[in-house]
Amino acid sequence: MKIGFCGTMSVGKTTLVNELAKLPEFKDYTFRTERSKYLMEMGVPLNTDSTLKGQLVFASERASELMQKNIITDRTVIDVMAFSSLSKSMTATESYFLNHTLECLINEYNYLFYVSPVGVSMEDNGIRETDTTYRDDINKKILEILDLNNVKYTTIQGNTTERIKLVKSVIFS
Repeated sequence: MKIGFCGTMSVGKTTLVNELAKLPEFKDYTFRTERSKYLMEMGVPLNTDSTLKGQLVFASERASELMQKNIITDRTVIDVMAFSSLSKSMTATESYFLNHTLECLINEYNYLFYVSPVGVSMEDNGIRETDTTYRDDINKKILEILDLNNVKYTTIQGNTTERIKLVKSVIFS
């Protein structure tokens, strides 16, 4: 079972995955969460400065997750596609070919959840971009990618308890 959460920055994807990891229903799962601080310390450019090499690092992480059984991740190939599409450092050709390659992996997720930013304030964790316009642009791009690829997904919002309840109802119904 491959379960992915996609969404723009600062919407609670990592918080949600960390809370799911505590539940007995998911004891047989591997959990992967944000490694941005580690990657930034390695010199991998993030957010608007992301380069082709940087997005390849993120893409390889997402691809390696899809090679595992019973994985729950707070990032998906859709997130990589959105960030590469809006990167100011990548050429249009680089973004095009990376995104078309990643499209081949979208259907490997058994469950995709889109985490809506509705009602969630932007949080500054010292790593992620805090520009709310950029956050909105990434969100729009994620929704566009989901739509263009006819991806079946479930939208989740609300507090963490409400989100967990919805995730469990979708997966275990």
